[in-house]
Amino acid sequence: MLGPASRERVPTHIVRKRMTEPVDKATPDDVVAIGPRSGLQYVRMTVAMAPALEALELASFPTADPSELYNAEELEHLARDFPQGSVVGFDGDARELPVAAGLGVRTDFDFDNPQHNVKTFFDDAPTESGDDPDGGWYYGTDIVVRPEYRRRGIGRELYDMRKAIVGELGLRGIIAGGVIPGFADHKHEMTADEYIIAVRAGDLYDPTLTFQLENGFEAPCALENYMADPAVDSWASLIIWRDPNHPENT
Repeated sequence: MLGPASRERVPTHIVRKRMTEPVDKATPDDVVAIGPRSGLQYVRMTVAMAPALEALELASFPTADPSELYNAEELEHLARDFPQGSVVGFDGDARELPVAAGLGVRTDFDFDNPQHNVKTFFDDAPTESGDDPDGGWYYGTDIVVRPEYRRRGIGRELYDMRKAIVGELGLRGIIAGGVIPGFADHKHEMTADEYIIAVRAGDLYDPTLTFQLENGFEAPCALENYMADPAVDSWASLIIWRDPNHPENT
């Protein structure tokens, strides 16, 4: 079973080339990127990080059902099955506490039947983590940022690294179920699909979906019962980013 949002490790040369200048010689060798805005050190997720990342999940999604978030065992599977799909951000060399992570797996997706929920979508995957090595898309299962570190450009850095992974692995793009926290204030006056349309049009602002749209994502429809979250009646938005350099997208 998977958690709710995105996992990934990034090939070193792709991240350095697209995100920042070459890492200084004093920087630990396992650092794959230095956030150009945040200054965070991004490293590949390892099995040893699993307990701390479980705590990060709980801190980042306080209204979600904990059973639908990643737990340490699931994170260990992910680190073993698809390490090139997940990065973890630390503030400083001590690495006492992860402050951000971008996680994901490879998959295929039926765009004619987009409705799904994160708890069962990967049940038929060939690995415990849900990763399908033959999948043509990157499915973002989590992007998590500790609340006190938000508004520092970390989300954009994680999306940039994700896009770099897609290009390096020759995938068609990114798919995810995106949370729509702003819907909590409008759920009694409109449907989730109406809310998404209003955000797409710029008539409403959503702290997550608006950011994703600004980063080149499409938001074609709402996802019902995507992940248990009473604040938004468990609704989410399907989000899609198509790599413009992939031959099947041109």
